[in-house]
Amino acid sequence: MIEIETLQVAGFKGAIDGMRNPFKNRDKSDSEFDDVSDGLGYIGPKDRELAQKLIRAGGDDDAKFMRMIHVQADIKAPLYWWKEMDTYKVSTVANSESTMHTIQKKEFSLDDFAHEFLDKKSVEVTWSRQSYLDSSYDCLYDTIGVLNALRELYLHAVEVADPDAKQIWYQMIQLLPSSYLQKRTWDANYQTLRRIYFARKDHKLQEWKDFCIWLTGLPYGQELITYATK
Repeated sequence: MIEIETLQVAGFKGAIDGMRNPFKNRDKSDSEFDDVSDGLGYIGPKDRELAQKLIRAGGDDDAKFMRMIHVQADIKAPLYWWKEMDTYKVSTVANSESTMHTIQKKEFSLDDFAHEFLDKKSVEVTWSRQSYLDSSYDCLYDTIGVLNALRELYLHAVEVADPDAKQIWYQMIQLLPSSYLQKRTWDANYQTLRRIYFARKDHKLQEWKDFCIWLTGLPYGQELITYATK
């Protein structure tokens, strides 16, 4: 499960103007940008052809104009997806909701976790030589119940200045499933997004597939980010 809200896309004017600097031929630019502060507008066919030629050149340096086009978005995704997204630390910035500081702010609910693929069909589970029937969905539901019980204990411990409060807090942190949803405000440039797209577009996680679909829908995403050189 992933939710993405595009906050801003900017920098096209500077990127296109800068792209033509090495050739000293800005006069050949056929793009139009009405709002300089936002940088969005119309990229003409000549500029698109040059941009794709630089992308086809094969190196990040040739297509470095893409680094000047920035995207900011609010992304809400499970921790197991963020763990993979954290691979892309270069040219990205993120401010996240703090699990450490806010885990106890509200009761846990099913909507706080990615669960769309959890099976409600019971399977036989053996634990400590005892067997019982349970489902993946039920396991998450039971975990939420335990987390909420620990939350109540923690809040009370803090209220009465119980020295064991930190120990109770650790129970929540270490029991928290990787399906827990976290929102981050995320910034990246088009060159990084292009690298992510071709590395992740065929990934098994549905979240990556949905992320790549979002990239395709960005302004000139198909012409720049997902443009196939072959």
